[in-house]
Amino acid sequence: MSITVKIDLGYEFDVKAKAAEVFEVLSNVPESVSHFPKVEKLTDLGGGVYQWEMEKVGTAQVNIQTVYASKYVSDQARGTVKWTPVKGVGNAQVGGNWKIVDNKKSTGLTLSIQGQIDVPLPGLMKMVVAPVVEGEFEKLVEKYIANLIKRFGGEA
Repeated sequence: MSITVKIDLGYEFDVKAKAAEVFEVLSNVPESVSHFPKVEKLTDLGGGVYQWEMEKVGTAQVNIQTVYASKYVSDQARGTVKWTPVKGVGNAQVGGNWKIVDNKKSTGLTLSIQGQIDVPLPGLMKMVVAPVVEGEFEKLVEKYIANLIKRFGGEA
């Protein structure tokens, strides 16, 4: 039995770095992921597909490890980096996109992430577990954004 927790996050911010540099970092999946906290292992499965294995969270008795794969497609002309879930890998499905806009003196970034994580716990636990899982995922994404802002010379 498991609980499915849905994730839907959106962020907008500006950084000081040039759009070309920002695109270069975000379209290079291993480079981009190096700024994401608590990633235990990133595996290149080929064809733009990467498998993420997050560090286990919880206690020794009850812990969750999120594993999933996404296919990445970058388009420099459009200023986008998109990823779509790969079915049948791990316990989560995660997709989303970056939109990179050159504002001349700064670079505008929009990040959108949607997903669902299957947690192996009884349905009765959903009211307790869902907010914790959502909150943990949100904290990781916010730390990722903070790390990227630092990498790109600060917020504009």
